[in-house]
Amino acid sequence: MAKTDSTPTTEAQEDDAAGARLSTAPAEDRGQAVPGSFGGVRRPGALGALAWTGREVIGWLRWFWRQLTSMRVALILLLLLSLATIPGSLIPQTSVDSVKADTWKEAHKTLTPIYEKLQLFHVYSSVWFSAIYILLFVSLIGCIVPRTWQFVGQLRGRPPKAPRRLDRLPAYATWRTDADPDEVLAAARRALRRKRFRTVAADDSVASEKGYLREAGNLLFHVSLIVMLVAFASAQLWKYEGGKLVVEGDKFSNTLTQYDDFKSGSLFSTDDLPPFGFQLKGFTGTYERTGPQKGTPRDYRAHISYWEGADGTPRDTTIKVNEPLEVGGSKVYLQGHGYAPRVTVRDGQGTVVYHGAVASLPLDNNITETTVIKVPDYWDKNGKKSQLGFTGNFVPTLDLRTGRMASVFPALDNPYLILTAYHGDLGINSGVPQSVYKLVDKNMKQFMEGDRKFARALRPGETMTLPDGAGSLKFDGISTWATFQISHKPGDMPALAGAVAALIGVAGSLFIQRRRVWVRAVRGADGRTVVELAGLGRSESAKVPEELYELAVALQSAAPPVAEEEPDGTTPSGESSSGESPSGEDSSGEDSSGEGSDESSGKSSAKSEEEKAVETAEERAVDKPAGANADATAEEPTRSAEPTDSSEGARA
Repeated sequence: MAKTDSTPTTEAQEDDAAGARLSTAPAEDRGQAVPGSFGGVRRPGALGALAWTGREVIGWLRWFWRQLTSMRVALILLLLLSLATIPGSLIPQTSVDSVKADTWKEAHKTLTPIYEKLQLFHVYSSVWFSAIYILLFVSLIGCIVPRTWQFVGQLRGRPPKAPRRLDRLPAYATWRTDADPDEVLAAARRALRRKRFRTVAADDSVASEKGYLREAGNLLFHVSLIVMLVAFASAQLWKYEGGKLVVEGDKFSNTLTQYDDFKSGSLFSTDDLPPFGFQLKGFTGTYERTGPQKGTPRDYRAHISYWEGADGTPRDTTIKVNEPLEVGGSKVYLQGHGYAPRVTVRDGQGTVVYHGAVASLPLDNNITETTVIKVPDYWDKNGKKSQLGFTGNFVPTLDLRTGRMASVFPALDNPYLILTAYHGDLGINSGVPQSVYKLVDKNMKQFMEGDRKFARALRPGETMTLPDGAGSLKFDGISTWATFQISHKPGDMPALAGAVAALIGVAGSLFIQRRRVWVRAVRGADGRTVVELAGLGRSESAKVPEELYELAVALQSAAPPVAEEEPDGTTPSGESSSGESPSGEDSSGEDSSGEGSDESSGKSSAKSEEEKAVETAEERAVDKPAGANADATAEEPTRSAEPTDSSEGARA
């Protein structure tokens, strides 16, 4: 009785062993899950208190580590990191565009102090963002290390042996054959290896396993996340980027003094700037001229000549939007475009005191630009030294019918330069830095023409003469300019590789199924070989029964099924032949001759017992269709209700 009670437990343990280690998820810690008194019983005395305190501290640290390295906390940290990037996208960042950030601060003076305390103007270098970043990094490492060791252990291990009752598994098939059990098992191993299963042969069975790449995909995904985190961190620490406005015909060299603005990571040194340069030889821009998108840029092309090193050979190329130039490990992006009026300024003595192109900053999408010209060395008609300043607008396409000094189209269809002039002190020698695109007229006086302020609208080739013989300005022509961003981010390629690897890992974990297949071949009581196939997957899937069916079909060439011999006294359909004679007369009736009554009585008794045995066999055959259905062709693997051995006993 004790043996009977222990049998279900043994079978359950075998089933658990068959499905064990189908995942590399870290085993749950069965220790104390809720923090409490980790120190246990506190003994009296100072040593007891010290030992208790040590156990308490170690217990808390272990509890914290278990929580931090759990998959739940890793997902929470990943979600927090995603949410933390939202303010960095919505609020102007000082590290990205300081001018835009300052403009936002001036427009939101109430929120600015709060945002500054929360470090929302430099989110990606804030304390709280760095804390989430580092905790996620540690959590991922804590998750990956135990999973990796478990996965390595599974790769070195062997598939578990076949359970005692294969018919308890979800996918199951069986048949009988005249082939030898060893031949069946050898054929099974060959068929499984052709399907790339790992196989291990036992006494009467073959165990196989497939789908290890599923767990490898999980690990690859987690490792890829770490690679991307490291790549992003390295890009922030060793990066540099800067902007430069280059007028047509001018050159740029990759040195710190050449940049209009420059920022770099904390570990980058300006001595490491790669030596290269380029010259803007021309610019081509096309715009939409009709329809609702009139004035929209269609194509920007900067034609440059670049070189590497101090003595590099110049090479011509074209930079387009989103098609940067890669040189010296850096990328040169085309950012913007505008116009630079070329002017010649003469003082009151007729001497040329300024000549060149003046880069003007756009004010709108039609490239209406603000123009500032500063002439620090100027002498009036009496030979007195002073300074001149001009300010106004450059308009690529002026339409006087609008009544506004603003451009109606970004191309140079009807260009005008509208200027007014000042004389006095520009303030450039005061030691206070000022923008070259802004005229400080605090210590300057505007030229007057009678009782009106002096101003002129010039077309290319025209000259503006200042009042009282103070000098002149000639609008010589128009050049173009382009703004470039030079950036170097060493973590871009590793981040891209990590992203691609993460996608591959996710695809592998989703579409590859870990599964096991067992094949058993034993000699039955009737001398024939009983073949059993069973499969088990980590999750419910139609792939396991389909694969088991294909294996069963492949095995039939080496182990062809045979039809069962039907019991005596039954028809091929399983119906009993007793009770009625072939002519339809009742066999239990009296003989017409009246002879042999005793023999008839004995035969009837023997027939009755035989009929009962046949009926019992038929009932068991109906209750056990998997054992009674041994056709010449293999059927779709289904779960059997009873073990094959009991069916065999019923047939015997």
